[in-house]
Amino acid sequence: MDSRWKKSTICVQGGYEPGNGEPRVLPIYQSTTYKYDSAEELAKLFDLESPGHMYTRISNPTVEMVEKKIADLEGGVGAMMTSSGQAASLISVFNIASSGDNFVMMGNLYGGTTNLFLVTMKRMGIEARVVTSDMSDEEIRSHFDERTRCFFCETIANPSLEVFDFDRFVPLAHSMGVPVIIDNTFATPILCNPISFGADIVIHSTTKYMDGHAMVVGGVIVDSGNFDWAKGGKYPELTQPDESYHGVVYTESFGRSAYITKARTQLMRDLGSTPQPITAFLLNIGLETLDLRIRRHSSNALRVAEYLRSRSDLVESVSYPGLPGDSEHEKAEKYLREGMASGVVSFCMKGGREKAMKFMNSLSLASIVVHVADARTCVLNPASTTHRQLSDEMLRAAGIEPGFVRFSVGIEDADDIIRDIEEALAKCL
Repeated sequence: MDSRWKKSTICVQGGYEPGNGEPRVLPIYQSTTYKYDSAEELAKLFDLESPGHMYTRISNPTVEMVEKKIADLEGGVGAMMTSSGQAASLISVFNIASSGDNFVMMGNLYGGTTNLFLVTMKRMGIEARVVTSDMSDEEIRSHFDERTRCFFCETIANPSLEVFDFDRFVPLAHSMGVPVIIDNTFATPILCNPISFGADIVIHSTTKYMDGHAMVVGGVIVDSGNFDWAKGGKYPELTQPDESYHGVVYTESFGRSAYITKARTQLMRDLGSTPQPITAFLLNIGLETLDLRIRRHSSNALRVAEYLRSRSDLVESVSYPGLPGDSEHEKAEKYLREGMASGVVSFCMKGGREKAMKFMNSLSLASIVVHVADARTCVLNPASTTHRQLSDEMLRAAGIEPGFVRFSVGIEDADDIIRDIEEALAKCL
């Protein structure tokens, strides 16, 4: 792809480039298998000596072209789609960590990711160590040791909306010899390219803004190709022979693409967290309008945040990084494109959970759904839903109070969204 193309152009035309007489629209290759003219050709695929598709559990032409588009949007050397964002989070860490290893995670991660890391991966023998931004650098470094394999964070935390401080944490993690894996779901590559700020691996729940229409669940992992896996001897999974693949050494055979190649040929092969061709096709439709939608989401959300701030009679606090005066605004201006901060506004109702519930039940345009980052406005009380499994202490660490409301501003007319909020607040007086 032409490196001069801008993000908005890549969204529309990246990944798939039809040849003469070929379909203009990305085709759906709805096939589990692929025909080869000789056994030798297929053997080379299994030996990882030649490119191509052997089985859709591992790769598929439709999926591959969408992966290329996302890799181009993020500035990575390669990408691998997964069946969900959770699968992307799991594989991104599991690709370089084994039983007995540990990794460091920010305490403000999405509740589902936190549960995956602190509960499920613990059962796999991999320990997640929690740090917060109010800790000193020295205290954070004390959580690293010789078995620490990565530092996991979010660009814009869900749902506290804390913006990741790249300039502070990326050098810190690298000084400890580990890569930074960052969830860029809320920002999307339109608002932030973590790789340009030093992050090594980028993941997304493509279910959110990338799809944007609540149609398909999915995830993706993007490899920057910049981390030196051989330095320090911490990553034998990549630097020593993989006996499950004829003794291949990923760093020797695939260079900068070692990480993403191993994720696909070993973990996707074995775990089967496979995206379907139709999923990739539908995701690509969403990606084509991503740049347009993110701008509308952001401008609408800023207006909603401004209105909510004016309602101090019922609203205790409002969080939106794009809002001047917000605690995260300076970092948003520094790391997010044009200071835009996507479409999620978090606020706390006076009166706690009861008032938050009454407000939500009084909305008519906004829907109460277990989702976020949709073209349609939606709302949720994380403490009683997506983060219900967390303790009160963990909720506070994630920036969630009982009256906390996560309001995902859609792309409807901003006046209509604000009128809906105003009418719902009137019923809470």
